[in-house]
Amino acid sequence: MHIEHLALWVRDLERMRAFYETYFAATANDKYTNVSKGFSSYFLSFPDGGPRLELMQMPGIPDSLNDAFAQFSGLIHFAISVDSEAAVDALTERLRTNGFSIVGEPRRTGDGYYESVVLDPESNRIEITA
Repeated sequence: MHIEHLALWVRDLERMRAFYETYFAATANDKYTNVSKGFSSYFLSFPDGGPRLELMQMPGIPDSLNDAFAQFSGLIHFAISVDSEAAVDALTERLRTNGFSIVGEPRRTGDGYYESVVLDPESNRIEITA
């Protein structure tokens, strides 16, 4: 068994697609639209394979009430691995320079990862790991 994909409800489908394409080299499939439900989505694939990320949008989906800067029960983050510690540092700085929130500075964790934690445009936590 393996995780095939993770899915996120988003408010701005095109902005979120562009974010993951720009910063994480994701490739989107053709946009799927179900006109009768007002549903649209993209599946994003990453260069090294692994699970895909589905971005979904539909009217009437409420915003999360969780505070993006606090921990809470349920899915809290997903991790995207880059090539090296230098790549973690460089991507973290690029995101910071472009105005994205860094909620965990690059560091070595107790379990051996080198990582930072950033928020995407809709405040989903992403660990950038090496």
